[in-house]
Amino acid sequence: MDARALAALAANPGCRRRALLDGAGVDKGALAQALGAPANFGQSQFAHQRGNSFEARVKADGGADLVRLLHERLRDGSEPPGPGAVATPDLTAPGPQGRTARTALALREATEAGRWALLDHPMVSLDVAGSPAFLEPDAVVVHPDGSWTVIEIKSFPMVDGSADPAKVGAAARQSAVYTLALERVASMIGRPPEGGSDTAEAVEAVDAVEAAEAVEAVDVAETASAAMTADAAAPAGTREAATSADPAETAAREGSVAPAEAASVRARVRHQVLLVCPKDFSNLPTAELVDVRKQLAVTRRQLDRLTRIEEIAAALPEGTTFDLRLTDDGRNPTRPVEELTAAVDAVDAAYAPECLSTCELAAHCRTRSRAAGQVEALGRGVRGELGGLTTVDAVLTAAMNGPADEAPTGDPAVDALRRAAALRAEALASRPEAVACR
Repeated sequence: MDARALAALAANPGCRRRALLDGAGVDKGALAQALGAPANFGQSQFAHQRGNSFEARVKADGGADLVRLLHERLRDGSEPPGPGAVATPDLTAPGPQGRTARTALALREATEAGRWALLDHPMVSLDVAGSPAFLEPDAVVVHPDGSWTVIEIKSFPMVDGSADPAKVGAAARQSAVYTLALERVASMIGRPPEGGSDTAEAVEAVDAVEAAEAVEAVDVAETASAAMTADAAAPAGTREAATSADPAETAAREGSVAPAEAASVRARVRHQVLLVCPKDFSNLPTAELVDVRKQLAVTRRQLDRLTRIEEIAAALPEGTTFDLRLTDDGRNPTRPVEELTAAVDAVDAAYAPECLSTCELAAHCRTRSRAAGQVEALGRGVRGELGGLTTVDAVLTAAMNGPADEAPTGDPAVDALRRAAALRAEALASRPEAVACR
């Protein structure tokens, strides 16, 4: 799952179907195509190429222009970065775990160095409903004071200092996911919060050890040989101490800093992200700071509410699978649509019209929702106003079974519907030539 999918998942945490399919790595686009309801959204190839070209221009010259834009928008009175003052650490490593560990070490070293640094496409991880998700921000800037800023680069224009509010909101939600993941990294390399859970710290320590070991495994043969030799020579107590070491000590073994110095690290993630866009339909970059504290709080709360994927899978009928049974060339599904539909319908969904712009299965879920007469198909606002009336038939029955001048039923939704039906009938009666809605 990427940050875009996580932002959409956090916006609709009640959808167990999306949580399960995303957590299992199911290709929802191919699944929707096989169900006969392909997704009708996405980025065109031209827009994708334009976005890549714009990002490359923004990050040219070691990201000097990008850091300059950030410094100009901060207006905090600090000294601007001089020529060659921005470090650009190498983040290459094998596999997502290795890249995540390398990113954490690079953030640690840049924070300790007390200088500007630009991390191009770092990788961070986030636990989502019991399943790890690896995320790749466009960039992260480390400030001389040890704080970090998420950089989000988009190809939609910013005209006269403002952009499409809907697109800015989507970018803010996406950046909030990155910020949430970076906060975990900051807590690992900085001082643990007072009163923190010993269990959580132990888990983070083990994660850090495993990630550091993944980075060290670039040369597998030499690393394995050295590890076996060291393990055979070291006492049991030493090996146990290494396994339960502090994350700061783990990073110190990578050659960054000594454990005593690591304890003084105070990294923090800024709650303002830098949104970089083309200026007035040109290819020149401009930027604005976007406060994501609200989106961060919502994302954190919604992700915490997500049902664990194991619990969702345990409730499925035995043998449920979303396998498309592709042909040998991997292009055409051979599984009957009826079987695939039954498998998808075995997982509850929470459809809303907003899903049409964020989920590949939205068209299928909309068709099923309309066929069942669910009021959710009309929008979350309508669903909230109707209270216990969950189907369109129930709404029409409540509206038509009784005049509006009767005594209140005690249900505000039913009383409002009857009043609306009476007003509609009165309006139609005043114009006999009008054609009633059907």
